[in-house]
Amino acid sequence: MIKVVTLLFKKSGLTKEAFRDYYETHHRKLGEKYLAPHALRYVRRYPILAGDGADDPEFDVMMEVWFDSYHAMEAAMVEMTADTAQAELAADEEQLFDRDRTQSFIVDECESDLDEA
Repeated sequence: MIKVVTLLFKKSGLTKEAFRDYYETHHRKLGEKYLAPHALRYVRRYPILAGDGADDPEFDVMMEVWFDSYHAMEAAMVEMTADTAQAELAADEEQLFDRDRTQSFIVDECESDLDEA
């Protein structure tokens, strides 16, 4: 299982509420449009509370996208980097994100089956 994890930061001047609302009512649909043919899951995680007195995380949303193979991930990236898709995605991201701070990681996910532990 391959997963892309991306830490995204809201554009200066947006409240957390406005950021989340725009992402969930608009930008998410663009992600679904380009990811649906290739990805297994597309999840956004918004931090709400740091535990044990830790500082709140600096990112505003952690986006996770699961693929059944590296090939499926590459196919999605090819589609998303095509000129038409890039123009659409970049224009919308400019409304929402501080794009210079975006951090993405490709991870190999291993999950424990706690029912069997």
